[in-house]
Amino acid sequence: MSATLVFDIETIPDVAGLRVLHELDAALSDAEVAELAFQKQRAKNGSDFLPHYLQRVVVISYVLRDGDKFLVRSLAEPESNEAAIIQRFYDGIEKFTPQLVSWNGGGFDLPVLHYRGLIHDVVAPRYWDMGEGDYRDSRDFKWNNYIGRYHMRHLDLMDLLAMYQPRAAAPLDKLAKLMNLPGKQVMAGDAVWDEWQAGRIDDIRDYCETDVVNTYLVYLRFQKMRGAITPTEHADEVAFVRAQLAALDKPHWRAFLAEG
Repeated sequence: MSATLVFDIETIPDVAGLRVLHELDAALSDAEVAELAFQKQRAKNGSDFLPHYLQRVVVISYVLRDGDKFLVRSLAEPESNEAAIIQRFYDGIEKFTPQLVSWNGGGFDLPVLHYRGLIHDVVAPRYWDMGEGDYRDSRDFKWNNYIGRYHMRHLDLMDLLAMYQPRAAAPLDKLAKLMNLPGKQVMAGDAVWDEWQAGRIDDIRDYCETDVVNTYLVYLRFQKMRGAITPTEHADEVAFVRAQLAALDKPHWRAFLAEG
């Protein structure tokens, strides 16, 4: 696994799906449909958080580190619809077979992508390879695949650092700030639906991108802690990342770099 792909998703309520499942009046607005779903969910378990299969993916942001390549990109609406966003994400796995790195990806991002990919008829053979595929190295995937919780082909940093104990999990933003990293920028995750309704799609994308860079920086610190890279290599990589972001010269990166 020469390439590393750090990823994060942002979602909104699947309003179209909610209309179908609850047989709602077509006259209801999207906001009214979502609020009705939130009310039902609050009555059920006290939380607005909708089931994974009702989370519509509007952004997947990623950092790709492969050789000399460092890319921060987003697959996002309105340039692509949800089906295309998810398919392109899995196409990247097909092409690079990277190590995936996430923060709570096993608890949220990947299950959402599983359900939504199934709904949209997405194809992802490499991702689902568990040692029975047609690839030359397929047998290796029996012992180290993207699906296994305790495998490293997908490293859910939050899950691993918490020793797979939900009560020990830490929020990315707070941990990043304690590590003198920038933390979250622009907004918080629970504000995405409000931002979407206000038409601030670019802000959602920028927020997601800063999250994946935070995750990558935490991952680098973790790699140093476990001896996979030396302190010098860590410092050099952090400096490289900062230089790459500065070269992009965009407002959210200028704010990000100013924070840490």
